[in-house]
Amino acid sequence: MIVNADKSMRQLQQEVDRHIGQFKEGYFAPMEMLARMTEELGELAREVNHVYGPKKKKESEAEKLIEEEMGDVLFVLICMANSMNIDLQEAHDGVMEKFRTRDKDRWTRKEEQ
Repeated sequence: MIVNADKSMRQLQQEVDRHIGQFKEGYFAPMEMLARMTEELGELAREVNHVYGPKKKKESEAEKLIEEEMGDVLFVLICMANSMNIDLQEAHDGVMEKFRTRDKDRWTRKEEQ
């Protein structure tokens, strides 16, 4: 597995687009991707519950990692964004600006304790 921890969100989106671009089918329709995202999120929730919640994994269940499930969620999110021409880096920047402005006094800052 080739790992590059320094990839930007745009690079991740381009990498996924190159991967999907190899196939005639291309991206699924948005509703199909939303259903897939829901499925992947459920799998992530199950793994979190196994590790941090009361429902422990059965011995017969396959070993999966929270990290794997988060990767699946991220992949589907990137696919969905790419299919809708959404720049996730710009979307993230907009959300962070909202948190810095609208929600700036919502939480107790560590230095205020």
